[in-house]
Amino acid sequence: MVKFKFFILMLLFSGVFWYFYGDTLQENGMETTFYEVREDVITFKESPLVINTMNTIKQGYGLLVDTFTDKIENKDPSNDISVNDPTLKKPVEQTFSIYNIEVGDDRQVVESQIGKPKRMTNNQYGVKWMTYHENYHHFIMVAYDENDQVAGLYTNQPLLSSTQDISFDHTMEDVLRALNEPVSGIQKGSVNYLIEGKDEYDTFLIDNNYVTIFYDIHENHTVTAIQIIDKQLEMQKPAYFAEPSTELQQGLEYQLFDLTNAARVVHGLSPLTWDEAVLPTVREHSKDMAKNNYFGHTNLDEQSPFDRLQEDGIAFQMAGENLATGQPSSIYAHEGLMNSLGHRKNILNADYRLLTVGVAFNNDNQPFYTENFLTK
Repeated sequence: MVKFKFFILMLLFSGVFWYFYGDTLQENGMETTFYEVREDVITFKESPLVINTMNTIKQGYGLLVDTFTDKIENKDPSNDISVNDPTLKKPVEQTFSIYNIEVGDDRQVVESQIGKPKRMTNNQYGVKWMTYHENYHHFIMVAYDENDQVAGLYTNQPLLSSTQDISFDHTMEDVLRALNEPVSGIQKGSVNYLIEGKDEYDTFLIDNNYVTIFYDIHENHTVTAIQIIDKQLEMQKPAYFAEPSTELQQGLEYQLFDLTNAARVVHGLSPLTWDEAVLPTVREHSKDMAKNNYFGHTNLDEQSPFDRLQEDGIAFQMAGENLATGQPSSIYAHEGLMNSLGHRKNILNADYRLLTVGVAFNNDNQPFYTENFLTK
């Protein structure tokens, strides 16, 4: 009888859990969809071939702590690059501009101001993110439509101007006070995709653009990044996740790499170098998680990141791993990782020299991200 009651309780618990965390809900005859965002982090120092490690759980993320007390002696090289701060002007046609660029501007005008892109990669909207920067200073991503006019903008550096006097010095309270009520979802056909920023970001419909303002929860919820997407471009994406392709996979990988380096520069650190040798390792782990429906650093063969690197012949002095899934793009993945203390420590660790990102998609087109940070 006791076992039967326990079984009934477990069924009730499962039903409640599914109600709150299932993939879809039916609400007033309209399908409302949201996705669980998940992140995990692992940090480990020194080669596992010469030290012992222990597993522990701390503050909701996985942390590997070793017993080896020696530290890497070579500190982060100086991020010395002479860059003049731009003169930012208030936008003319729009509420917001980034680096004096507004949605609707011609590409020719943009590149006459800031030069040619350093990288072009496919994004979830079916167009390309053009990445402009000077060794990751003055970092900005621009998407153009078929007429070569700006349809999307992003930056995580203080290049923001606004007619509402919103800048990276302002807080979430300042933003909400200055702007209209954030949108709660984006309607696409019969599906309403919920937006649940959980105090980490808000999305507004302004000037016929979806403006998402991200906050740094570790810096008193100050503005840390902004993405502006023309409504027409947003509507080109029919679902929450984009249709997977090799080009999109590569795009998400390089975008997360660039975003990480741009964040490091903001915090006075040098950019990391891409390590192509690690790409099969991180891609395979993302693929394994996506295919076998799990999320964690230890795979189903009980291999840790140590084991996977060793199996693939990757030697290192120091390494760390960040994982993320549930986000529709590398921008959302990166901003979420920066708001998680463990992931943030990996991203802003001055001792790392290399970074590789691997992405894979599950049957629902949901991307899984694996970041490996290394010093060899």
